[in-house]
Amino acid sequence: MEYKKMKDNIYLRVDKGENVTETIKEICKKEGICGGYFQGIGACSTATLSTYIPEQNDFIDHKISGMLEMVSLMGNITMDCHNQPFLHSHAVFSYLNQAGEIAVAAGHLKGAKIGYTGEIIITPADDTIGRQFDTNAGIEVWKLF
Repeated sequence: MEYKKMKDNIYLRVDKGENVTETIKEICKKEGICGGYFQGIGACSTATLSTYIPEQNDFIDHKISGMLEMVSLMGNITMDCHNQPFLHSHAVFSYLNQAGEIAVAAGHLKGAKIGYTGEIIITPADDTIGRQFDTNAGIEVWKLF
């Protein structure tokens, strides 16, 4: 991984074999980023996407592998209750299915391993964004006050 700070953004290159989400968290720790968002593209070899099932209060994981074009990566950065970076990210991947046709997989991104390169822009917030449990929604949400 290499990165460069330019004005308010961090331009991050995630290298072959590195985990996208773990690398973003590493940069957040190193640069003291306590809130913000990120976006990116790239090519991955594996990815784990999740779908939230409200009735079960849990996620179902979907693992994909092969030549995965990371068409879109987007997410936000907050701080968890242990004062560690927490990423909420979604991604869209395109790939060739067994019939050789273009297929798409998308959802909540748990992790992805870069197959060639990842190009990600991190935009830090001016302040810390925390997390809190919302009893109405039944999940953790942004703590803005």
